[in-house]
Amino acid sequence: MTQAPTPTADTVRRLVRTLLEDAPATGTVTGTAAGLDVRPVAEDGAHRTWWVGARHVLHLAPDREASLRRRRELRLREIVRPHLPVAVPVSVAHGDWAPGLTYTLDTRIPGGTAAEHKVSALGEDDLAGLLAGLRQVPARQAGTLGVPRTPPRSLEALRRMAVHAAERLGAADEFDPARTAQLTPPAAAQLAAQPGTAVLVHHRLSGDHLVIGADGRVRGVLDWTGAVVGDPAEDIAGLARAVGSPAAVRAATLAGYGARPCLRGLWLARCDTVIHLADRVDGRTDAPLPALRTELRHAWEAILLERVTEFREDDRDDKDDDDTENGERGEE
Repeated sequence: MTQAPTPTADTVRRLVRTLLEDAPATGTVTGTAAGLDVRPVAEDGAHRTWWVGARHVLHLAPDREASLRRRRELRLREIVRPHLPVAVPVSVAHGDWAPGLTYTLDTRIPGGTAAEHKVSALGEDDLAGLLAGLRQVPARQAGTLGVPRTPPRSLEALRRMAVHAAERLGAADEFDPARTAQLTPPAAAQLAAQPGTAVLVHHRLSGDHLVIGADGRVRGVLDWTGAVVGDPAEDIAGLARAVGSPAAVRAATLAGYGARPCLRGLWLARCDTVIHLADRVDGRTDAPLPALRTELRHAWEAILLERVTEFREDDRDDKDDDDTENGERGEE
């Protein structure tokens, strides 16, 4: 594996200087490299993503595997763009910033993160359009680009892990472990992923990857490098962690998903957040505690649609749709 050098502001300016030399032909980047404002997006020491001026963002792949994902993302964006009501970043330049390591210079979508702006009712419609649009992307077409197909996770296995994690959080006074009892083994079995439901899944829907305007509308979705063909409940789970369970379930319902995938996504999110926070409290990871606590709070927000014992194995999504919409819209 290629060992990536540590990017610095000078690294970025040298790369931008090269792009500026081609600017008269492309018209995509303007200004002088010496005076251009370049700064890392996150102060995490990795410095793999940089703001370039006010209108662009530069992604630097740290290894060959990430480079493959970046190159695949460029092609995938063009496939998903016509199906979505929200913006997808546009690449204005791409190439290698180090031997075998890819960079992409993308347009910046104006807006903030889910931590900065709360999603409005119209924003939930945007999220519904996102989920519905992903269902329309031909999975076979995504597969030809190298988008991997992943099997659904076992909710029962995840439930067992969450139960143990919740006990550790309870000892640290971070979470009431009794709350995990809401998901029983029979309920987890009933919420297993159904055959033939795989779709294109963003798989990294987080508060940082949703661009939200001050009016609560969803302006765009970032970082398509983790996309897979798989369980649509994973994206519902991502939205539950990012914007809260009620908003996520309402959006999924508007997108045409029934009660089963909505509840499955809800419990994937709840189990994941308990496990991730416990790992952080135990010192197994260095993820930011405030962000993990926020995701846990979002995922465990109460919703009306939590009657898994009423499911039958032959329930159809179109029947569940009515139950979901009637149950969820009453919370607004």
